[in-house]
Amino acid sequence: MSKRRHRPNKKNLLTSPGTLTYVGPDVELKTQIKRVDYSERFHREEIVKSVAACTPDSHVKEPHVTWIDVDGIHESHVIGQLGQLFRLHPLLLEDIMNTEQKPKLEYYDDGGRLFMTLKMLHIEEEKPFCLNAEHVSFVLGERALISFQEERTGDIFVPVIDRLKASVGKTRRYGADYLLYALMDIIVDNYFLILEKMGEELDLMEEEVISGNQNLSLADLYSLKRELTLFRRVVWPLREIIVQLMRDDNPLITRDVSPYLRDLHDHIMQVIDTIDSYRELLASLVDVHLSTLSNRMNSVMKTLTIFSAIFMPLTFIVGVYGMNFEFMPELTTRYGYFVVWGIMIVVTIALIIYFKWRKWM
Repeated sequence: MSKRRHRPNKKNLLTSPGTLTYVGPDVELKTQIKRVDYSERFHREEIVKSVAACTPDSHVKEPHVTWIDVDGIHESHVIGQLGQLFRLHPLLLEDIMNTEQKPKLEYYDDGGRLFMTLKMLHIEEEKPFCLNAEHVSFVLGERALISFQEERTGDIFVPVIDRLKASVGKTRRYGADYLLYALMDIIVDNYFLILEKMGEELDLMEEEVISGNQNLSLADLYSLKRELTLFRRVVWPLREIIVQLMRDDNPLITRDVSPYLRDLHDHIMQVIDTIDSYRELLASLVDVHLSTLSNRMNSVMKTLTIFSAIFMPLTFIVGVYGMNFEFMPELTTRYGYFVVWGIMIVVTIALIIYFKWRKWM
């Protein structure tokens, strides 16, 4: 069973708002926290062993960005300590630990903090095609960004970390808002990779439907349709989130980053349009598949009907001469047996010729 189909914890539904209760699949690995401090002239990265090591560094005199990357949200005491250290709202922490939370954007501390949650998608199984939605959250401050990843099956932000190390691109020249954009861009780029895999799966299904392959089942088509519905439900809210980020009254997003957000918005719209086109194509494939099954059934019924029509007069003849009446002159005829066989053969050939003339077979 897919992890994203986890049922919400009933305890979380009965507790008071802001209670730190992890809602999600069981995770055996411990939470790992990575701290990255950087500016255009320096870069420092470390795996911290305690939450206290995430305290903002006052020894660095020049302005810099601090990125706290939390890998694993299942340990409530770790999330609680981070909340106390950075003075995060309890409702914000609750949304971080709830993997069933839908993508959204909210402001805290009178607009001084930005909280965002969205989903990173992974292909869990290819046959049948199955997606796993990983819960990812961000807390953006003036010169700090905290990211929360649900699982430690692989750091999805490695490309951004490599860019920071190599000082490639604009990541180290801009502030925390550009870092937030870069991380979101990684997630959206992954959407395109999944769309490519889905497109290949759709092409294979289309070929099988057109060729009338009986190995393709209706369950396979509906399985992919279900994953497309999940995909759309995950991506659709991002459109409004990006629009809110691009507003001019947002103090945390600078003008330098706004063009990149507009480009990201275009990518999200492209993903949504592609998903909608895939859904329409899949709906058409379902209709064609059902029509193929119906035609195949009609062909079978047609064949059985033709055989029944051929054997009906033969059955009548055999039934008549199978009666045990004493005075039936044909029964005493010397060549009666061969005559009846001849009649039956002639009737059969005549019916076949008639059916072919009417193009029924």
